[in-house]
Formats: sequence, structure tokens, C-alpha cells
Amino acid sequence: MTKTALISVHCQDRVGLVAAITGRLFDLGGNLSDTTFAVLGGGADFTSICELPDGVDLAETEADLRALPELDGADVAVRPFGMASIHGPSGRVTHRITVSGGDRPGLITRLCEVFVEFKANIVRLYAEKTPAGGGDSYAITAEVWIPEGRAPSCLATVDNTAGELGLACRWEKVA
Repeated sequence: MTKTALISVHCQDRVGLVAAITGRLFDLGGNLSDTTFAVLGGGADFTSICELPDGVDLAETEADLRALPELDGADVAVRPFGMASIHGPSGRVTHRITVSGGDRPGLITRLCEVFVEFKANIVRLYAEKTPAGGGDSYAITAEVWIPEGRAPSCLATVDNTAGELGLACRWEKVA
């Protein structure tokens, strides 16, 4: 019998973080399900749903991760995950949409409101602000599930919203 854990690590970004974390979980007999890693400014976030075998204690798993040299000073949490470890149909990405250009306050909110209007589910969202010659550049990539039949209208509305803000929009259908 296995137990499902949600593992979260927030720490300073450094080389080898993912290898150290996933290596230790593998050594404990863990099997990773949905997992994300991102550099956020000078920090990094790792989050994973992990199936752990019987006999592997969550508190001991957390202590083992904290003991890794790569995680010195990290905020580590290992706790029970009481939801399904496999996502349903609305967790499958149907479209990848990128909106980019100058930084606009409220941009993420405006885009997310469009997705709500079309009953689309955001599966993943990435946003990155980078310095550019005439000010900051901003890019948002949303990986979304759009219900069948709603994609053309949803994508047109996202494109119009980006255009109103003077931003570029591109999208691709994901198989």
C-alpha cells in the first residue's frame, strides 16, 4: 500500500536542485506524479505529488530532504495529499497561448477572466518579466484546456484582449 504526499520546496536557486530532490525521493522508493519546477526571481520552487511506499514516514521524508546540502536553508514541506493523484479531462492541455510585450498591470487577471468566460481551465501558467531596452518585457504562457467547440471564440477573445493592451498573442493546439 502506498501513501500520496504533496512535496513542496522553496529555496534559493542553485544548480542541481531537481537532481538532488528527485534522487532522494527515488532512493526512498517514491514515484513522482505531476511535478513542477520553476525559477522565481533568485529563488526556486519544486512541487510534486509523490507516491511513497508503506514504511516511509512523511516527517522522515521531510527531514531527509532538509538534510540535502542543495537544500540548505530551504522551506520544505511534505504533507498528505488527499486528492486524486491523476488529473481528469479538464487537466489535459489542449492549447498553449503566449501573450508578450511590455509589462501591463492586470494582464494576468484580464486573461484569466477570458478563460473563465469560456469555461476553460488553466492547467499551467508561466509569467516572466525581463529587462528590455525601453522598459520591462513581459511574457505569459498559459497552457489551458478549452472545452470542445469553444476554442475558436476563446482564442479570438484572448487575441483581442492582448491587442487592446498592445501585446502580441500566439497560440498552438496541443495534440
